[in-house]
Amino acid sequence: MPQHDLIIIGAGPGGYTAAIRAAQLGLNVACIEQEPALGGTCLRIGCIPSKALLESSELFSEANHTFPRHGIILPEVKLDLATMLRRKEQVVNTLTKGVDSLFKKNKITRYLGHARINGTGQIVVESSKEKTDLQAKHILIATGSKSSPLPGVELDGDRIGTSTEALSYPEVPKHLVVIGAGYIGLELGSVWRRLGAKVTVLEFLNRILPGMDDEIAAEAKKILEKQGLEFRLGNKVTKATVQGTQCLVESAGADPITCDRVLLAVGRIPNTDALGLESVNIKLDEKQRIPVDDHFATSAPGIYAIGDVIRGPMLAHKAEEEGVACVERIVTGYGHVNYDAIPGVAYTRPEIASVGKTEEQLKAEKIEYRKGVFPLLANSRARTLGQTEGKIKILADAKTDRILGVHIIASHAGDLINEAAVAINFGASSEDLARSCHAHPTLGEALREAALAVDNRTINF
Repeated sequence: MPQHDLIIIGAGPGGYTAAIRAAQLGLNVACIEQEPALGGTCLRIGCIPSKALLESSELFSEANHTFPRHGIILPEVKLDLATMLRRKEQVVNTLTKGVDSLFKKNKITRYLGHARINGTGQIVVESSKEKTDLQAKHILIATGSKSSPLPGVELDGDRIGTSTEALSYPEVPKHLVVIGAGYIGLELGSVWRRLGAKVTVLEFLNRILPGMDDEIAAEAKKILEKQGLEFRLGNKVTKATVQGTQCLVESAGADPITCDRVLLAVGRIPNTDALGLESVNIKLDEKQRIPVDDHFATSAPGIYAIGDVIRGPMLAHKAEEEGVACVERIVTGYGHVNYDAIPGVAYTRPEIASVGKTEEQLKAEKIEYRKGVFPLLANSRARTLGQTEGKIKILADAKTDRILGVHIIASHAGDLINEAAVAINFGASSEDLARSCHAHPTLGEALREAALAVDNRTINF
């Protein structure tokens, strides 16, 4: 029976990152993944393919609408959707092969099949060809998440589907209905709107981007509406069915909608079924997550869990940080994740990014704060890019000036937020950020100006 120091179940961002770090620390590591391609949902059918389509569709939109402002006049711009989708697959294939190469480089044993825990230190791997019994000193569960269902919405894997299907529509829908106004719904809704679809977004709440700072979310809604997305908020979808070649979406107290395709994007749920957790007496919480302590240990000795299967935001980079912290804890006795410094990004145009506390959270927690806001229209680099929509908002403790939250809606917000995450991680004040010299002309100067605005001393606005 093969034996390993550490067996990781799942080869997504959390799992493969943990495997590599554990191998670097000298452990004999194995990773079990049921999909032939490594990288998990994020790399295969999530973060990476969606960003590839977002980039391609944005270029298509710019060629049609923005290039003439720069004096670039093209013949008629046409869409070759098949080539666009093929490029997306090429990006995914390159990266999944890259993870495979990293496994080989770090001498990580890979098992293909479904993993089931069969008692302390015991795992059974079942594939279509064989069944393998394994032993390990430590087991790390990193099985990620899957799209959440919605009662009444009948998924058929074609006309009514999840983000997986929305990444590969063979033609641009005439009318796409998106159920859910979170990151996934807005990103994929933006892709197909740019390519010519009518897009209607239905959201149960009276706002978009649940959990995002209210002010930034409201700004995002205005901008996305200008781009052609239609929002119907406070809308409770009760049923979605296929009617021939069309779909019918029904909502409480509203007229039904007939459309070509439906994208269900109401969140994600942990992949915790059929793992054999009962064999080691691990009981799931009310949200089907695996309970862990502050060091990712479950109630069963030698078994740990990270990423989407435990509490916290379902983000690839959060899982990566937890994977590293968990294996470092196993080997060195120390591992830590600062959850106040984990950013989140929606890759719409402009991008929307956030790290730390929202203004609403600070009010609810009765924390006194000061706020600095700087509009992108006053930033010289944004002007030269022709991308002046949005703002940067910094929230700092009223007494200590320590940065508590940063919220951005701007071009390249996903890159800008990293400086803010580092600042929060090191306990920086808004004065620290304001006193740091930023290159000119850059979008980063707007972040510095927002820090200056905390003390009411902006230079360029």
